[in-house]
Amino acid sequence: MATEPLRMPAYGAGELSVLDKLETTPRPARRFPLQVWRGAWPRLAAVAIALAVWQAVVLSGWRPDYLLPGPVPVLRRLAADLTQPVFYGAMAITLERALWGFGLAIALGSVVGAVVARNRVLRAAVGSLITGLQSMPSIAWFPLAILLFGLTEGAIGFVVLLGAAPAIANGLISGFDQIPPLLIRSGRAMGASRFQLFRHVLLPASLPAFIGGLKQGWAFAWRSLMAGELLVIISNHPSLGVRLQLARETADAEGLLAAMVVVLAIGMAVEILFSSVDGTVRRRRGLA
Repeated sequence: MATEPLRMPAYGAGELSVLDKLETTPRPARRFPLQVWRGAWPRLAAVAIALAVWQAVVLSGWRPDYLLPGPVPVLRRLAADLTQPVFYGAMAITLERALWGFGLAIALGSVVGAVVARNRVLRAAVGSLITGLQSMPSIAWFPLAILLFGLTEGAIGFVVLLGAAPAIANGLISGFDQIPPLLIRSGRAMGASRFQLFRHVLLPASLPAFIGGLKQGWAFAWRSLMAGELLVIISNHPSLGVRLQLARETADAEGLLAAMVVVLAIGMAVEILFSSVDGTVRRRRGLA
């Protein structure tokens, strides 16, 4: 018994136009306040939980109030500090160190990562060394940094650079490793030179992983900077680390915790910025 071949249903011009509209019509954009709220409420909830736990520990009497004050007096002290120009000067010094140190780490880490990722000999020679440098505690670099540069800005920048650059390099190397070989073969088949292949294929394809490396590199840089400002105190440079150290020496618990809140807030703000950029890149590539 003969069977009829399977036939696809025929669509008219009107039906095809409707299907095309379904494929090409963009989703309605959400209102900006709603987008902000959806991104902010989980973080606000986490902050509220942290404050509640903090207050519960204080109420338990584990430490006296002059050693561990509650959130209300600390936030009141922070509000008072925000009215002082000296506080903003200290924040500016710390952020300046963070920006130029992280900028140097991006430049060095990107160059090293790109060279190592595309060279098998270098990958075998220094690939594990880069990972070892990344896992090395930043505090271990300070004796050498102080010996080489003394108690100067160079010692702090040296440790920030070595703390962040390996993470950035590993992020770029990981991004290159995740590129489908078909993309590379397609670029070569279209006649792309090595530079064109790197510029138009490798770098864009590795961007999501590279942003992850930048995010991790910033975490290492910020942590290294805070350790450096506690150890390397430079006269006439009252940074956030200096405020932390002075508050500890004078047993000013409220001032100490207020400065720590500022350090935490800056770290969270930069993390939100990187997460926003990462989400935008992933959405454009259909990964989110």
